[in-house]
Amino acid sequence: MNSGIPGYARLLVQRLPAVFWLDLATKAALVGLLLLAVLKPDLPQFEGKAMAGRAATYPIAAIIVPIGWWLWGRHKARHYPYGLDILLVLPFLIDVVGNALDLYDSIDWWDDFNHLLNWGLLVAACGQFLVRFPLGKANTAALMIGFGGVTAILWELGEYVTFIRGGPEERTAYTDTLGDLAGGLTGSAIATVLTVTLVWRFQKEPGTNRFRSS
Repeated sequence: MNSGIPGYARLLVQRLPAVFWLDLATKAALVGLLLLAVLKPDLPQFEGKAMAGRAATYPIAAIIVPIGWWLWGRHKARHYPYGLDILLVLPFLIDVVGNALDLYDSIDWWDDFNHLLNWGLLVAACGQFLVRFPLGKANTAALMIGFGGVTAILWELGEYVTFIRGGPEERTAYTDTLGDLAGGLTGSAIATVLTVTLVWRFQKEPGTNRFRSS
């Protein structure tokens, strides 16, 4: 009986879509870089960046979608939401890559660009979740913008508490925070517009608010 298991395993692997491996690679890269930051905290690019806090919280983004789908989505015979999963993990991976490569300190515009890009991806992930419900374009757009605004504010509060308060960056934190919030809101708006136009067209059945099942 056991002789057929390896062949079955190979067949199962071959049937997995390419997006599965992209999803897996994204999460593996995130975990690997976080482990590097934890094991090598003395590296200069990680100093004062609250990497321990990132290592403790960022992996949550990698397990939310699998757990949610296992508990609810699979019972409704829905395909696994790879797009949602990847979009949710990417902002955290990009942030860790930026720290690992010291981009925040070596490139002046990286922080602003990072907030615009990452909040665009994060809100796009939110949109991938919302389009599964019969909310309509206006409600979906409002919820996406609200999600982007609230999470951007919470992020800035977290940054202040973890490594800005009492540090050398406190004097310039106000200007930096305004730039980060502007970038986050801009990225959120771009993701919202794309979701209720292009994404909506491909993921909703024509003339309805029903999500495509295939």
